[in-house]
Amino acid sequence: MKTQYFTATTIDGYIADEHNSLDWLFEVGDKAGENPFASFFEGVGAFAMGATTYEWVLAHERALEHPSAWLEPYGDTPAWIFTHRELPVIPGANLHFVRGDVRPVHADMVSAAAGRNIWLVGGGELVATFADHGLLDEVILGVAPVTLGAGAPVLPRRITSSRYTLAEVRRLGQFAYLTYAVHPPA
Repeated sequence: MKTQYFTATTIDGYIADEHNSLDWLFEVGDKAGENPFASFFEGVGAFAMGATTYEWVLAHERALEHPSAWLEPYGDTPAWIFTHRELPVIPGANLHFVRGDVRPVHADMVSAAAGRNIWLVGGGELVATFADHGLLDEVILGVAPVTLGAGAPVLPRRITSSRYTLAEVRRLGQFAYLTYAVHPPA
């Protein structure tokens, strides 16, 4: 079981533009015909995201009006949403709204995942908090041939190379997939 951050990023290290848009990602498209997310998600038993990411799904996938936008990719896999405010619930989704320390939430996710992996969707600040506590095992970056110049960084922290070991490099269409093992802080 691993806790993994699987995300797409630009060459200059942003996961969203300064308006929290992912339009840049959809412009790249899937020219290789392979869906790396589908095979990745088969190993996921629980996942977490921040409120901004959840709100993006609500707005762009219209998941409240079309719950299938959530249920088709994620099924009944339990999701933890970190938020400090009330958010609407997607009908039929297995959601847990939480706040505060990531450590007890991670323990709950490990239990729910029943030996399968935990996916940290994002944003970068939430994932960095897991990393701060030594609760991040792997970072998988799908690097797209795009630069934004500003936006939401992959990880808005200084985490030096002593904590990362390059485990795999793979090319898929226009994307370079980089997988790093993450070591706990010293």
